[in-house]
Amino acid sequence: MADVGEVLMSVLSTIRVPKPGDRVHKDECALSFSSPESEGGLYVCMNSFLGFGRQYVERHHARTGQRAYFHITRTRKAKEDDSNSGSGHPPKKKPTRLAIGIEGGFDVEQELYEEDYKVIILPDRQEVTSDDLATMPDVVRERVSLSMAGIMSADSVSHALQVQQWDGELRQESRHAPELKQLDNGVKIPPSGWRCEVCDLQENIWMNLTDGKMMCGRRYFDGSGGNNHALLHFQQTGFPIAVKLGTITPDGGDVYSYDEDDMVLDSKLPEHLAHFGINMMTMEKTERTMTELEIAVNQRVGEWEVIQESGTTLRPLFGPGVTGMKNLGNSCYLNSVMQVLFTVPDFQQKYVSNIDKIIDEAPSDPTQDFKTQVAKLGYGLLSGDYSKPAPDPADETGASEPRGDQIGIAPRMFKALVGRGHPEFSTNRQQDAQEFLLHFINMVERNCRTGSNPSEAFRFLVEERIVCQQSQKAKYTQRVDYMVQLPVQMDQATNTEELQEAERRREEGDSSAPTVRAQIPFTACMAALNEPEVLTDFWSSAVQSKTTATKTTRFASFPDHLVIQIKKFTFGLDWVPKKLDVSIDVPDTLDLSALRATGQQPGEELLPEVAPPPLMTPDVEVKGILGFHGNEEDDSLYSPLLSPVLDDSTVSQLCEMGFPLEACRKAVYYTGNTGIDAAMNWIMGHMDDADFASPLVMPGCSSGTTPTESLSEEHLATIVSMGFSREQATKALRATSNVLDRAVDWIFSHLDDLESMDVSEGGRSAAESEGGREPPPPGPRVKDGPGKYELFAFISHMGTSTMCGHYVCHIKKDHQWVIFNDQKVCASEKPPKDLGYLYFYRRVSE
Repeated sequence: MADVGEVLMSVLSTIRVPKPGDRVHKDECALSFSSPESEGGLYVCMNSFLGFGRQYVERHHARTGQRAYFHITRTRKAKEDDSNSGSGHPPKKKPTRLAIGIEGGFDVEQELYEEDYKVIILPDRQEVTSDDLATMPDVVRERVSLSMAGIMSADSVSHALQVQQWDGELRQESRHAPELKQLDNGVKIPPSGWRCEVCDLQENIWMNLTDGKMMCGRRYFDGSGGNNHALLHFQQTGFPIAVKLGTITPDGGDVYSYDEDDMVLDSKLPEHLAHFGINMMTMEKTERTMTELEIAVNQRVGEWEVIQESGTTLRPLFGPGVTGMKNLGNSCYLNSVMQVLFTVPDFQQKYVSNIDKIIDEAPSDPTQDFKTQVAKLGYGLLSGDYSKPAPDPADETGASEPRGDQIGIAPRMFKALVGRGHPEFSTNRQQDAQEFLLHFINMVERNCRTGSNPSEAFRFLVEERIVCQQSQKAKYTQRVDYMVQLPVQMDQATNTEELQEAERRREEGDSSAPTVRAQIPFTACMAALNEPEVLTDFWSSAVQSKTTATKTTRFASFPDHLVIQIKKFTFGLDWVPKKLDVSIDVPDTLDLSALRATGQQPGEELLPEVAPPPLMTPDVEVKGILGFHGNEEDDSLYSPLLSPVLDDSTVSQLCEMGFPLEACRKAVYYTGNTGIDAAMNWIMGHMDDADFASPLVMPGCSSGTTPTESLSEEHLATIVSMGFSREQATKALRATSNVLDRAVDWIFSHLDDLESMDVSEGGRSAAESEGGREPPPPGPRVKDGPGKYELFAFISHMGTSTMCGHYVCHIKKDHQWVIFNDQKVCASEKPPKDLGYLYFYRRVSE
């Protein structure tokens, strides 16, 4: 065997020192969920900085020829007693803030582990330690030492995501606090007995730090809280910040800036309180903080306990198909959806059965490849390799009785990849599981255009029959859908008297009033779905004018797997999102055969195929949709004279609600003038966009980039990595002035317009990825069969809104219901099927 120094010298040119911006994957294998704590540790390639577990490092070496790997092993330390009995050392200080590795925050996890580092040279697995380097030539010692030190000191990709997660919890200093002007009005605040100066409410009282006025706080989604008088006081006076009385302690208190619309820090809080006679050092906490209140408001009485089955001792499960997933910070929506999807045979066959082939064909950076990361996740969930009891931190030997928590898997790479470029799923905020399911299905569709497509398991055709009431002629259209959205009929509750009595007692201030949940029959919800919808503004080609029509919806095909969403989330009259607290007797079996579409009826006349007048500005000189440029195949150049008319009444209604004019115009434009509800939904989904209030830029307008302008290669690469072709990415960037966020938004809003452009797995053209395979036949492929189903899974939500709370899922495996609550996987005793949000049915064979 060659001398290790000579071997290192021969591979020295392949050893790199990490630079700023390099992605160092030193916490997780690119192809599995192996980590430094796993058996065999983690091998980090010293050239690409990709991490590999023991089972994949040889494969990477054989494929790339790379020989030098930085080997990291991490073993848990025995837990030391934190008490000061006999040791002479004080106990560790409790964390006082939600932060990692900073003063007053949580200690970093590395303190619990002992780490061992060395360089491994393949294929002979020769080892080089730091001590060994001391005897080697200077050029070898310097390069290898710098590379080792760089890898050890670099922030891993997973750590960067962790920091982002916690950054959202840090409060910032208010810009008003340092120079806050306080009125010398003689107001002195007593140490207790506070009440709102407007309504006499005695809890949730906030004191304005400018004038000392004591007012009640905001009303919460569920009607609790205050009466908004502190907010109204700010709106009338402009005095910006207030402190919540009852949360003040020597360590601080809850301070809110109405102008900045956020919880903030006030470094001069002791001084500001002393101005009104409050000695912060003598104050004691008498009310819950805003964080505690947020949890309390989210945890509806009974809902959390029932859905999580927390009142019952559940039997933990371990093994293949029952692997838990770590919560990465509000990622329970993703965990629940992916657990259910990998119960579906189509997803198992596409990604798990072919995992060896997928890994063999993976690109040089598999962390950025959709198919590889989905296969990695699916195999991790189904193999059972990670379905093992998590060691009990209180047990030095790590051999405690199973507590339900598993080692599980942490889908960091997967979450980062599927969320990249998306305004919501790229964040660490809580999201709607239904929206994520559709987002993920969209990604599967884009990445499986020419191969087998597992999303076909959910795809079905809907037939819409519209009958003009004036001519009685009909129009039939079909569209593709992936789930049935079931309306909740609150007026059909079977326990109306109980609901009214509970509401009466709450209005009278009875704190002992029970929480009563509306009982809604499933049959009432289905009946509402089947009822004809009245269209009051329908343009009839038969009478050549707008008139009234009725629309009925039926199944033109039945999918293998049917998803039903209970539309629990809605908007109140003031457009505040709220959740309907209902119980629905969802059945275990479902027969939808009666809802099969029948097509044109005998003797029924169809509406003439005449298009309505085009929506154009009155001063347009019509020269064809392309003007003097372009051709029928290329609509990248529009005539600058052509622009759609926006519905002024809808724009005005949105503006009256307080939204920026340009945001309202974009909402109406991107929803195709389809009405106030669709536009409002668009606004609620894009309020956090950086360009929310920026001017509307339509495709082809002069403010966009022209074909000759250069586009950002980085932006192009980002969009292509999401499964789109380079041509589609180019079109999106040109339509949005080369702004990445707007281009991603545009491309998701114009999927139908992009269908004709070749896209295949990895964003390559069909000819490149499939060797020139013939394109699929026109029209969507759907599976069809009998409309009889059985329930096999459901996802439940706890909390008042999709933007907060928690998701869990129940899945039926081998005739036994199993609850998946992040890392806890247990046999379910009482699956709360009446409280679900998304229900998953599979076809019953006849």
